[in-house]
Amino acid sequence: MRNINNADPWQIAFYRALAFLFSITLILFHRYRFAIVTNIKKTGYPGMTGGFFLMLANLLFIQSFANTSVANTLFTLSSIPFITAILAFIFLKEKISLRTIITMFFAFIGIFIMIKDGLKTGGFYGNIIALSCAFSFSTFVIIIRKYKSIDMMPASLISSVLLLTVSFVTILGNINIPIQDILLCFLWGGVLSGFVNSVFIFSTRFLLASEVTFFMLLEFSLGPFWVWIFLNETISQETLYGGIIVMASVAVYSFFEITMSKSKMISSD
Repeated sequence: MRNINNADPWQIAFYRALAFLFSITLILFHRYRFAIVTNIKKTGYPGMTGGFFLMLANLLFIQSFANTSVANTLFTLSSIPFITAILAFIFLKEKISLRTIITMFFAFIGIFIMIKDGLKTGGFYGNIIALSCAFSFSTFVIIIRKYKSIDMMPASLISSVLLLTVSFVTILGNINIPIQDILLCFLWGGVLSGFVNSVFIFSTRFLLASEVTFFMLLEFSLGPFWVWIFLNETISQETLYGGIIVMASVAVYSFFEITMSKSKMISSD
């Protein structure tokens, strides 16, 4: 994202979605062969709704990067597990443990510190977009949980088609950008999003949900360091403190979830 020099966020969204569409189509073809359309139809209304919120999350993700630092975006997105827990409590009647409530409280203190810092540094808009992105992705997760009996993999394809359409209309068909920017968008959307997402989904067969959350934490925590090391993008002191609070909250939460899950597995054996 930071090495794309000429394309605006909407053009980036278009080419990233195009690359992701190509990648996810290959994955779905490998899985369903010529029954792709049939399996998309089977997702029905839940698939369309899930695809919409996943599209919204991807769109807001790019917009947030364009309007605030990578650190602010990723540290805010690390609140996804907690937002998902709240939404699951409201809409799916899933219980929230006292441990989760406590860690949520500290995580949102960290997010508040970053948003407060954004008001001073001009990154407030980007911070709010990042928080909206987190809510959108959490909503997508809730839809998947609610309709467990439906194969929601095609929702990824639906989201990419929607994002392609929305971004193309917004930029009025102006997709002329340098070839270097196009290649970076394809690398991001086709490889780093398409391939990695498929590997991530595959890994959930072998990992506990809490362990998956922990590995997501690594992405959110390492991202700001990559741009600091390679692009010299620094972060403010308040953002650093707020991010540390959020990341520590998620780390403690993940640690206890993994410990509890493994204890249950041992006791059941």
